[in-house]
Amino acid sequence: MELIRGRINLRPRHRGCVATIGNFDGVHLGHQAVLGELIARGREFGVPTTVVTFEPQPLEFFAADQAPLRLTQLRGKLDMLAKVGIDRVLCLPFNRRLAGMLAEEFISEVLVEGLGIRHLIIGDDFRFGAGGYGDFEQLLNAGRQHGYTALEMPTFLLDGERVSSTRVREALGRDDLLAAERLLGRPYAIFGAVRHGDKRGRTIGFPTANIDTWHKVVPVRGVYAVQVAGVADGLWPGVANIGQRPTFGGKEARLEVYLFDFNRDIYHRQLRVDFRAKLRDEHHFDSIDDLKAQITADTATARHVLDELQDQVSWNPNAG
Repeated sequence: MELIRGRINLRPRHRGCVATIGNFDGVHLGHQAVLGELIARGREFGVPTTVVTFEPQPLEFFAADQAPLRLTQLRGKLDMLAKVGIDRVLCLPFNRRLAGMLAEEFISEVLVEGLGIRHLIIGDDFRFGAGGYGDFEQLLNAGRQHGYTALEMPTFLLDGERVSSTRVREALGRDDLLAAERLLGRPYAIFGAVRHGDKRGRTIGFPTANIDTWHKVVPVRGVYAVQVAGVADGLWPGVANIGQRPTFGGKEARLEVYLFDFNRDIYHRQLRVDFRAKLRDEHHFDSIDDLKAQITADTATARHVLDELQDQVSWNPNAG
């Protein structure tokens, strides 16, 4: 899959495609329905598929402090879009210029001149342009003028309820990983690179991989049984702590993963951490011995939980 960073990097060869637009935060089942339709139309028209997305997400630009917690960092989103089978992603920097662009300007400059779209697919709640005044009717009318067709996808329902990023966040907020997994079509995951940490874990017998999540605020917090892609073939079991490490006086949230029976060098490796079950909340321990005893107990519990889940696996365990 090709990543195009901004309109400045659009080339003539990028013209002629079928496209969709949105944040695609989490790439949940509703998003996957849109993407599946896009891929089908790409085959029908005989042109590449293009996803147009934004970084930061618009709400993060307009109201950073009130913006919803990000489900998926950009790298994770790109990973999932590639796995679905998307050909190209145009990632537009959401800045004052883009925020102030009128809907008709966006259609003309991005969709028509930049991408030369043949067909456009959007969700039924999609709005665009300055003030959010652009809608499907405007896209249809512009399509008649510029020679592209458009489709508005209906709401994707699961058990009679709309699938949305908001519902996934709500499920994670109440520690209902199974509900989140049903909405996503896979376990909730965080993507990131392994970086050097303070190496305290190895001094107490539990060396951890410190994973840079980029976004310091994520929708999960505590200790989890996890499976990790990117360290070897298939998925590797472990225990993850995501939080401030109060026993060591931590100030910022970190994701640290203890991989069972693993001793390879994986610094700078890009990993995906699948969260399978919450074991407990994070809390302060009065002594290192107490912490070690709790990690030992967490490890035993996580092994048991993951062994049980292995018999119920509903996705490809060899996916990297």
